[in-house]
Amino acid sequence: LYGEVAELLAWRDRADQIAEEQEAWERRLRARVTTAWDTAAVRRRKPTPEDEAKAGLVIVQQVIWDAIPATLRTIDRALRKHGLGGLPRDIAPVRFASWMGGDRDGNPFVTPETTRRVVRLGRWMAADLLHDEVQALREDLSLRAASAELVAAAGTDWEPYRALLKPLRDRLAATRDWAEAALDDPALGDAPPDDAITDPAEVRGPLECCWRSLHATDHAALAEGRLRDLLWRLSAFGLSLLRLDLRQESTRHTEALDALTRAVGLGAFAEWDEPRRQAFLVAELEGQRPLVPPHLWAPDADLPEPVRDVLGAFRVAAQQGPGSLGAYVISMATSPSDVLAVELLQREARMRWATARSGPPQRVVPLFETLSDLEGAGAAVTRLLAIPWVRRRIDALHGGRHEVMIGYSDSAKDAGRLAAAWALYKGQEDIVAASHRAGVRVTLFHGRGGTVGRGGGPTHAAIRCQPPGSVDGALRVTEQGEVIQAKFGLPGVAERTLEVYVSAVLEATLTPAAEPPAAWREAMQRMADVARDAYRGTVRHDPRFVPYFRACTPEQELGRLNIGSRPARRRAGGGVESLRAIPWVFAWTQVRLILPAWLGVGEALEAARSDPDHAAVVAEMVQGWPFFETTLDLVEMVLAKTLPAVHARYEALLVDPALRPLGEELRDRRDRTEAAILALRGHNEVMEHNHVLRRSIAVRNPYVDVLNRLQAVLLERTRQRGDAPDPVLDAALLTTINGVAAGMRNTG
Repeated sequence: LYGEVAELLAWRDRADQIAEEQEAWERRLRARVTTAWDTAAVRRRKPTPEDEAKAGLVIVQQVIWDAIPATLRTIDRALRKHGLGGLPRDIAPVRFASWMGGDRDGNPFVTPETTRRVVRLGRWMAADLLHDEVQALREDLSLRAASAELVAAAGTDWEPYRALLKPLRDRLAATRDWAEAALDDPALGDAPPDDAITDPAEVRGPLECCWRSLHATDHAALAEGRLRDLLWRLSAFGLSLLRLDLRQESTRHTEALDALTRAVGLGAFAEWDEPRRQAFLVAELEGQRPLVPPHLWAPDADLPEPVRDVLGAFRVAAQQGPGSLGAYVISMATSPSDVLAVELLQREARMRWATARSGPPQRVVPLFETLSDLEGAGAAVTRLLAIPWVRRRIDALHGGRHEVMIGYSDSAKDAGRLAAAWALYKGQEDIVAASHRAGVRVTLFHGRGGTVGRGGGPTHAAIRCQPPGSVDGALRVTEQGEVIQAKFGLPGVAERTLEVYVSAVLEATLTPAAEPPAAWREAMQRMADVARDAYRGTVRHDPRFVPYFRACTPEQELGRLNIGSRPARRRAGGGVESLRAIPWVFAWTQVRLILPAWLGVGEALEAARSDPDHAAVVAEMVQGWPFFETTLDLVEMVLAKTLPAVHARYEALLVDPALRPLGEELRDRRDRTEAAILALRGHNEVMEHNHVLRRSIAVRNPYVDVLNRLQAVLLERTRQRGDAPDPVLDAALLTTINGVAAGMRNTG
């Protein structure tokens, strides 16, 4: 719907419209706006993980499927222009993956069956898209001139290209039909029929034959049109559109192995120290015998339900075809045994469940999230790569490159944005150094959110300010929530987004930023320490904070907002530490204070500028260090979106008078943060050089401000009502939450 509105607005800019066309345009736009206005803004139920996966696949189908070849054509033209021979047909500079339907970290709704169904959805949609492209290619290639190779493959048919591609089209149809039927009938299992395609090479073979034949018969123009686009798509999307990453928390794997070692009489794995765990895991991985008896793989095995769930996920993964799965990410990873545990569970599942048509093992990726985990990431990687079995695994299966994920959300929630940003910078340096010492290349996987408080920001600047050597020709980044629609929802925008990613990675690889001088690093560390202490002093140690937060923001009501499948909290009760990063940022954004993005920054800058020895150094950093400059840019942008008067309105209606002084303190600290940044940068007002963003905020504010006033009143009435149901009041409140989120843009 909104894509149609965007197309209509773009069409309006044409200068050659006649009066009748203008009237028709107005009628169509009015109809679309009316539909949007009268469409319910609040979901009746929470989306399931499968619903989320479908939404992601739809964006691929409707936009990214065409954006990829369009972007690669641009890259190809640039290479040819500079005499570099063009882009190879079998290359994929950009690939997409997803963990919607595979991310089981704290999400009880992602089951093994969910993962199985999401993989089938991807295979069904990929086969359908490929089928249509092959059919269109058959219609194009009606010519008779063909190479001897193609004639030998196609036979003596009058139209050899069409004859060669017909079996491929029919097999893609069979693959599509099987995947669709398997969605409705679990009894069909994961093994497709013999005529279905499970390996991208089965598609590429006939297409490459056509390519060679067209060039051999002087029909290169045909080869470099739809056919080349299809070959690029096959490299980028394979047979699944989105490779599915799996994610689970490290203690769940420990719990599973503990249950298994107890069941087979080997002792209590969870009680062993790290050296003993490593020795056991390596010995099992280097051996040939299975650890898990067949009866323990049964869905009703005599094991705790969480353990059966973990084993079920590995069982499903072992049965998937080539290209269906991506990484297996371990959240809260701290030691080599966390990685080895997943490798062993994966090995066990493959010994029992993999078939000749299964894909290769997943690469196992540790995720370092909290401040302490990031500070220890380099040492953890060093210990991991010192294990010979791990090195052999990386060389044999992953081409000498391993992958490490770093988390922006939990580190910022743990220590504040400034301290987290510096910890992430140093953590990347340590991971890269540890990898290089071991003779291994590393791909860093950045787990960023859409908000500044969760690592969000302009893509090009974010990549260019990474530490030297951390973007070594490869980069993985998460795009989440409304950012997916914002960056990939429209064809032109999607192409621009892909171009920005490619150009930024190339620049960061070929012309990395300079190493920051020791004086800059020392000053940055001091500021990070001050910022961390100021942030934690409020969020962790001020007894007023949690009651104030819950009273002043709609945090308690967010669990009723049907915008995601995961629970708002990792566990019931608890303080900020149990709250997920998304609702933590989302709640403060709703009341227009956006505290997670700036709290502690003002104190750090004030301390730096008050010290004569560091004031000049910090001024140099603003001018010469992209990392520091970008960090300040993002905080300044957030401050431009805040409205302390709106926050005070919530406080007056919702907060106990005894807690209100804390709100006054927070607003004062926000003002001091703004003043410190403006003084440091020599600005008169926030974002004074970004006229586009300032105008965008000014245009949206009058609409969002009204929703904020309504929301504060509705929150007051909702809480006065207690547990008494009022569907109308609930719908009104949730509508304001949706509206404020839309107006604030990068909310999660």
